[in-house]
Order: sequence, then structure tokens, then C-alpha cells
Amino acid sequence: MKKTQLIFLSSIMGLLSFTGINSQTKKTSKNPAIFSNAVYEGTDKVYIDNPLNAGEFYNPILQGCYPDPAITRKGDDYYMVCSSFAMFPGVPIFHSKDLVNWTDLGGVLNNVSEFNPHDTGISQGVYAPGITYNPHNDTFYMIVTAFSGGLGNIIVKTKDPMKGWGSPIKLDFGGIDPSIFFDDNGKGYIVHNDAPDKGKELYNGHRVIKVWEYDVNTDKIIHGTDKIIVDGGVDLSKRPIWIEAPHLYKKDGSYYLMCAEGGTGGWHSEVIFKGDSPKGPFIPAPSNPILTQRYFGKDRKNKVDWAGHADLVKGPNDKYYGVFLAVRPNEENRVNTGRETFILPVDWSGEFPVFENGLIPLESKLKMPEGAVNKTGQDGFLPNGNFTFTENFNADKLDYRWIGLRGPREAFISTTKKGLQINPFDTNIKEVKPTSTLFYRQQHNSFLFVTTLEFKPKSSRDLAGIVALQNEGSNYVIGVTKKDKDTYLVLQKNSWPRRKGEIISEILASTKIDVKNPIKLQVKADGDKYEFSYSTNGTDFVNVGSTVSGDILSTDVAGGFTGALLGLYATSANDAMPE
Repeated sequence: MKKTQLIFLSSIMGLLSFTGINSQTKKTSKNPAIFSNAVYEGTDKVYIDNPLNAGEFYNPILQGCYPDPAITRKGDDYYMVCSSFAMFPGVPIFHSKDLVNWTDLGGVLNNVSEFNPHDTGISQGVYAPGITYNPHNDTFYMIVTAFSGGLGNIIVKTKDPMKGWGSPIKLDFGGIDPSIFFDDNGKGYIVHNDAPDKGKELYNGHRVIKVWEYDVNTDKIIHGTDKIIVDGGVDLSKRPIWIEAPHLYKKDGSYYLMCAEGGTGGWHSEVIFKGDSPKGPFIPAPSNPILTQRYFGKDRKNKVDWAGHADLVKGPNDKYYGVFLAVRPNEENRVNTGRETFILPVDWSGEFPVFENGLIPLESKLKMPEGAVNKTGQDGFLPNGNFTFTENFNADKLDYRWIGLRGPREAFISTTKKGLQINPFDTNIKEVKPTSTLFYRQQHNSFLFVTTLEFKPKSSRDLAGIVALQNEGSNYVIGVTKKDKDTYLVLQKNSWPRRKGEIISEILASTKIDVKNPIKLQVKADGDKYEFSYSTNGTDFVNVGSTVSGDILSTDVAGGFTGALLGLYATSANDAMPE
């Protein structure tokens, strides 16, 4: 897979973005859906077979679609950001004191009047952020490429990531994957991926790394200072592809440029260069790559693959660590959980850094940094490994793990005494528009996702239920709708043909159902095998549509860069007609 810069022009919707449910204007709808609870339970065998011992924690540290991590540090506080594409809010951000236990701070780009991905494909929106703390002015910088609203490359700043971020500042350069570096003298530099100079592209996937000087006082690049510092990759004669995700570091008076190389798939890797100046020249390390999983057997147990797109930080006790993306394919080599955030210690005792155990098959457990105590899943810290997440929708503030797509969740949700109310948009899940769907990332290859729904459709245009989604043309919908005078439960599969054209929609099953009382809907997966079911008595579940393949929920079939999302869905533009 490769990244291609696409800038979409979009109009501003005028919605306000909020951080909590109750801070919004109350929404009204002629026929809302009420979800009184939701439970997500992960049961991956790798965690059952490999329980934690004292002093250990699980890798990945962020399960599900949290790719392209970047990290920075101020004192004992670590902040990490990831790509979000068309999910909203943009650029999720996390905080830790020890690199083991992380809290979710929401999204950096949470104002839809400033960042509005309302008409972008799910794999567009915003991706590959960088985050850097500048000690010279005590300011954090988040820099990223936004594929909506004509924004392009932007930067936002704050003195305290706990208290929110300023408005986006548009930067006048092209390319993608920017990051910012501040030298010891306070001078700023931006590095990013770009196309070769016009007429000098040698092959498909030939890219360059470019550097600009950055004016810290005006927050602008200094025109005329741009320079190509890497052409193609480590060795241009070998036609390396997709050199990207650059980061600059300084150690012992020398400058280091670390990049991803090989594309964000099976040939992905991390490479490093060294120079005497932020503007080079940069010489590749003789030991490249310093992180990859590309050399190992495809059938290895508990496979982790696609490792790369990394960033380094000095951790506790001045020990270096690197965060990076990788995938955990299922038994059919599908990547339904998407690209996740992993971490490894880094040995920088020699001239060049090397990820410890990053050149052997990655394992599911790591030794914790000295002094850390594993509190994952406790005291507000995010869980990892196998866990159960229960949501009763009765808290004052909705958990940040619940997200919108192409727009804020607050535009269609409200709270009632019965639970979460979704006020349906006149938008179908197959449209490239904001949908009235509250999403949760699939975080395990084997999981159960169940919700209790109260909904009485008034016409065939009304539907509420669950969607398992990879993109607008690759998803399953199980929901309650109406045909004539009867209420039905229907299972619909939406998929692209091999050569993308019009989405093909199939009704896999439908059955009459009584909705006098709330019903339970469930999605269950065992690797590539997905089952959809319902219960009218709260305990006995009836399978709908037998077992189906999760192939369309994987990027290798559906395309793009995201993992599967599980959504609480309501629409007044339903086209899933019972048979």
C-alpha cells in the first residue's frame, strides 16, 4: 500500500464541537433509537496463552486502529498522537508517566469549524502526525497533513495538552508526514515526505525527504531554505520505495534522521541516517534497517507484521524507547484490527540506535521500564491484552473511545434516562458523509460486541442496529427496520466489486421480530469468522445469516489504511429491505 496526497475541498458545516454529551444543544428527532448499554469483550488466544508475569506489560500498547504514532516528553509527562483519518475528532492524543499506563485525552482537532472531514473517504481526513515539545518557549507543537477543507499541512500549538490546543496554522509546503525539530539554539526545522523534483521521478514509489527552516516567531517556513536530504531511501540503486515519516533527533552533537521505508505493508521497515547538520548531508547507518518484520516466515505463531513508522523518546532513567505501528493478522492473514501502536526499548549505546528485539519476531509481552507498575485497565488507564469494556451511557462524559465518522458524535447523540439516544441522519452508512453512528474500534481478532436497543421503526426508511465497517463500501449492517406493517431484523452486506464501481448490497438474512420490548444485538468474531445475532429475552441469541467472512473488514480486501469499526447505527435513509 502507498500514500497519495489528496486534498479535498469541503464547505464548513457550521456545527460546534464539544467534549461531553451534556454540553450540546438538545437534539430532537421524530424517531430516535435508544441504546441502553454496550459491551465489548476481547478474547484473543495469544493473551490467554501468555498471561503476564510480574514486571511485564502487553504489546501493542494501543490496540485497534491507532497507527502512525509520534511521541514527545516534557519532564515526566509523555504525550503520544496517532492518525485518525476521517474519524472524529482528529488526531487522538494520549498521556503517560511511564510509557506503560496511558490515558486517553480525546482528539487534538476537535473543532469541526476548523477541521471538517465531512466529505472525505475514511482513509483520508488526517494522518501521520508529529508532536514535539519545544523547551525554549515551553510549547507543544502538533504538525500533520489534513486532507480536507483545503488545509494541507498544518500545525497547532499549546502550553498544556491537558487543556486543549490552538487553531490550525496552515503551512506553505506540499508533501505529507511532517514533523518538527528544535535545535539546542532554539532554531526550528520541519522534515517531510515529498515527491522528487519535477522530471526526476525514477520509478513508482520513488519519494524524497525534504527539510525546511521554520520561523518560531511567525510559525511559517522560511522560503528558499528547502533542501532534499534523502533521495529514494537508504540506497537509491536498489529502488527503495516510500521513504516517509521522517523524524530528526540530536545526540552527542550529531543529527539523526529516522524514516520509514518500504511502504506500510509487508516490506515496511525503519531506517536511520546521521549528519553534522539538520540539513545534512545524511549518511545511512550500515546496519539498516533498525526495525522490521519482513524477513520472517508468513506462518509464524502469533505473527506481528508491517513494523515501521516509528518515533523515539528518552524514557525513564534516560533509557530510549521507540513507538511504531505494526499489525496482528488473523488466521487468514487479514488485518481487521488495523495498524496498532507498539513500543520497544531502543539500544543507543553505540553510534546508531537499534530497536531491541526489533529484528526478530515480535512478542506479545515486554519487561516494564524500571519503576513502572502495570495499572492498565485500572484507575482510568486504557486496558490492553484481553479485556471487557462495559458502557451504560450514564456517565456525565462519554468515554473518548467512542468516536464519530466525518463529524462530531455530539451532532447526533444525547442522553436520556433510558440511555444513549441516537437521532438519525438522513444519511446511509454507504455515503461519504457524516453518519449518525457512534463507533468503537475493533481491538481484537476474537471479540464480542453486544448492545441493547429500543427502537420502533415507522417506515422502511428507518433502521437502527450495529454496523461492522471498514469503509463505506465494505461493511455489514444488522438492524431493525419495517416492511409494510411488520417489523424485521435484517442483515445486509455492502461490498465493492473487484474493480471499484457501484457498491453491491446483499440481504444475507431477514426475519420478522417483535420490538415491544428492547432487544439485544450482537456481533461475534473468531478470527475471520463473524456471526451476527439477536435476542428478545436478553439471554438466548439467535444467529442471523449463518457465519460470514470478515474479509471485507480487512485492508487487504477493502483497501485503505484503517481498521474495522463497530458502530451503534441509526438512519432515516435505510435501503436494507427485508426479503
